Amino acid sequence: MPISRIAVGRPVEVSQPDVLRAALAEFFSMLIFVFAGEGSGMAFNKLTDNGSATPTGLVAASLAHAFALFVAVSVGANISGGHVNPAVTFGAFIGGNITLLRGIFYWIAQLLGSVVACWLLKFATGGQETSAFSLSSNVSVWNALLLEIVMTFGLVYTVYATAVDPKKGNVGIVAPIAIGFIVGANILAGGAFDGASMNPAVSFGPAVVSWSWTHHWVYWAGPFIGAAIAAIVYDKLFIVGVGAHEPLSTNDF
Repeated sequence: MPISRIAVGRPVEVSQPDVLRAALAEFFSMLIFVFAGEGSGMAFNKLTDNGSATPTGLVAASLAHAFALFVAVSVGANISGGHVNPAVTFGAFIGGNITLLRGIFYWIAQLLGSVVACWLLKFATGGQETSAFSLSSNVSVWNALLLEIVMTFGLVYTVYATAVDPKKGNVGIVAPIAIGFIVGANILAGGAFDGASMNPAVSFGPAVVSWSWTHHWVYWAGPFIGAAIAAIVYDKLFIVGVGAHEPLSTNDF
């Protein structure tokens, strides 16, 4: 099981320059992602005078998050791995791909990046509200929890398949866009129900700035559970105990 490879890490690790650089990269990647993603929602509210949500607004949010995450993962990939999500970091930890101490630095940087992005948005828009994630009518916390678990499972499974798997071969080149696409697709599927967070940091920033914490635990529990399941499933079935796999030649597909 991948849990056998979980590592806490050594205290000296947190003072190493590469750990600090990686955390800083996560901070900036998260700031870029949240500023564009949350900002797209605020722009929609501005254009519609805080009107009700529409299918067009959902599509716009999906595209904004997909494009922004593609960029955020790409710019951080060579420094921190481009997690841009505490749940992705947790999934990497469960699979033994990052130590707990390094992961804590990532989490702090990711949360700070989201909060700073939301504060910048509030100031830049003259005090417009950064809306916290919330459940739609007739959606219970258990509905939302299941949605977040399944959507984050898909996200972290994609991360493992395209970025973590040592047999990924040329597929690794498309990892950022694949990760952006699954998030965009999940927003189309779940956005109308609970906002489709899949990312505790994305939920945390708006909650802090607007100081709205209703059902906030769902946006932590769901992504972390989904990430852990995806990490264990992919690692156990497709990495651990599986023989070396030679990627197909590009002439074969």
